[in-house]
Amino acid sequence: MNQLKYEVSKELGIMNSGPQEYAQYLDNAKYEVANELGIQLNKGYNGDITSRDAGRIGGQIGGRIGGNMVKKMIEFAESNMVNNGGKL
Repeated sequence: MNQLKYEVSKELGIMNSGPQEYAQYLDNAKYEVANELGIQLNKGYNGDITSRDAGRIGGQIGGRIGGNMVKKMIEFAESNMVNNGGKL
């Protein structure tokens, strides 16, 4: 899944470096976004934040990426249905 995120990000022009740099970008971005939204996010355990706040952080970071990932997965599934006579 992380590889797909990286590939979609690269296609969108969000990242032009390698997968490790992308992982570091995501790690840094979640703390920046949390700070901008006024959500306390700590290094390590964050099981005490609400799912709503976690979703707000993730939504800000991956909105475009996630939408394009779903699009690619649907295209893949449709392609395989055609190639396999409608069977997945």
